Amino acid sequence: RLFPLNIAAKGSARIGGMLATNAGGVNVLRYGTARDLCLGLEVVLPDGQIWHGLKRLRKDNTGYDLRNLLIGAEGTLGVITAAALKLYPIPAGEGTALMQVQGPQAALELLALASATLGEGVSAFELMHKAGLEFLTETMPDLRLPFQNLPEWFVLIDIGLVRGLNPQAALTELFEAALQAGLVSDGMIAQSEAQRQDFWQVRESIPEANRRIGSVSSHDISLPLSAIPEFIVTAGKAIAALGDFRINCFGHLGDGNLHYNVFAPKGHSREEYADLCDRIKRTVHDLVQAAGGSFSAEHGIGRMKVGELERYGDAAKLSAMRAIKAALDPKMIMNPGAVLRLPDQ
Repeated sequence: RLFPLNIAAKGSARIGGMLATNAGGVNVLRYGTARDLCLGLEVVLPDGQIWHGLKRLRKDNTGYDLRNLLIGAEGTLGVITAAALKLYPIPAGEGTALMQVQGPQAALELLALASATLGEGVSAFELMHKAGLEFLTETMPDLRLPFQNLPEWFVLIDIGLVRGLNPQAALTELFEAALQAGLVSDGMIAQSEAQRQDFWQVRESIPEANRRIGSVSSHDISLPLSAIPEFIVTAGKAIAALGDFRINCFGHLGDGNLHYNVFAPKGHSREEYADLCDRIKRTVHDLVQAAGGSFSAEHGIGRMKVGELERYGDAAKLSAMRAIKAALDPKMIMNPGAVLRLPDQ
């Protein structure tokens, strides 16, 4: 059986932490977030009581939904000590392809085509930009890139199918249909598990390349799928108006989550542009808010984004959150200062 939550920190993350942050990752398109993968919890509450909620029920309408309240609360309402999780059958056959697309709009249309063709067989659909490959070339020259000529935009499609279906044949059929529709211009389908892992290594190495370059401002955002192409264009122009920055925009297109990171021009350091960090962040987050999106898609609020939550959060929701915190944790002993500002701050 498979627990399908797949995040960058999979080598060090723990179940409790992933639930406390409602972790996402690359397989949300198919399996959902940590919240969707949890049936029940055991939690130590701030007053020392233990909530025994480890029922493995799909339906349970017996009052307030404490499970979903505590998942994503970042440890501010209790400590998760046990969980009942959903497991899935391991796909009988898996396949991965890289396809060069004309742009984000074409990528969205390819996603729709893939969903119509393969249904729930699409496990991941990742959008990547040329900047990510350039950063890999700059910081990890030994990493073999799949493209000889770097494409402006490309996607990684990962599928998992039931017994009797051939993943490579399914991806070939998808590519041919997309090529005929003018959505893709080139592509590669992994012919072995080793090649499949090579494709994924490109995607999974981009965050490390970003770290080595050093961003001026990084953003973990989500948007309605239909708003993504216009946002990328509009945000690019807005950032260009602030300076000659490099932008590496990539992420989980299947669920609308983009990592929109802004970097200093090549040959310059991020420290040279530190005074523009807040302006860049405000520019990006204002555009996200205007598009009906979220400034925190999967990385949570913590302490660094408390001010952003106060600026962009719904007033009624914030009031309810503060009331819940005060009722469950009046002494403010559970992860104080995270998610919500302490009363004396």
